[in-house]
Amino acid sequence: MTSSINTNVGAMVALQNLSTTSSQLSGVENIISTGLKIASAKDNGAIYAIAQSQRSTVSSLDAVTDSLNRASSVVDVASAAGNSVADLLNQLKTKALAASDTSLDTTSRNALQSDFNSIRDQITSTINNASFNGINLVNGGNANITALANAKGTGGITVSGENLSLGGSIVTLATTASFATATSAANLLTTLDTSIDNVSSSLAKLGTSSTALQSHITFVGQLQNSLTAGIGNLVDANMAEESAKLQALQTKQQLGVQALSLANQSTSTVLSLFR
Repeated sequence: MTSSINTNVGAMVALQNLSTTSSQLSGVENIISTGLKIASAKDNGAIYAIAQSQRSTVSSLDAVTDSLNRASSVVDVASAAGNSVADLLNQLKTKALAASDTSLDTTSRNALQSDFNSIRDQITSTINNASFNGINLVNGGNANITALANAKGTGGITVSGENLSLGGSIVTLATTASFATATSAANLLTTLDTSIDNVSSSLAKLGTSSTALQSHITFVGQLQNSLTAGIGNLVDANMAEESAKLQALQTKQQLGVQALSLANQSTSTVLSLFR
């Protein structure tokens, strides 16, 4: 073996190994600090690209959830208004039925008429104020609304409006409907019965739409959870495994330092040859 003070092969090898160990140790420390085995494209370009794509989808689904929640709120407000209209129509029927009694005196019938007119006008007030986020599904102003259904924006869930305004195809009771006699009061009963049945049908449709929106909100939440778990499977680090690597590399680094020290000391043996 050639003894040289210019070229210390042992030190070169030890230094190279120590450098490799230090680089590996730095990588493990970065993984431990971030919790990610793939934190950037340089770690694994293909996997990183897939993870970023899925992260984009998860983020987009937040917008879908917001859209569905807004639509659900609009439908809930419309349903609440519809329930109020149904109750008011029942009250109107009670007043008209009472006023159709031929034995009723004029004063009592006039009092019933006044109550009837007040309740009738309350229906219009209820309908006009059934808005959420500027959208009213029960006054005829919006034929329907469509909420986002997927992250690409290519699909949607449409909810049809139900025009519950007086004098419409659902509530057929006219905006000026009233009575002055027992006969005119009796004539209103058929119209009120039809309106009550129509409103019940409209409420059923709104209820079905509300259920569909809530079901899709639940699905989107589950989809986000699945995608997030999938991303974790791709890029998250196994911390127990990394902990074991860290201890092994720290020990290897210490041994590398000692090996380099020994290699550096080997040239001092040359001095003994010149004593």
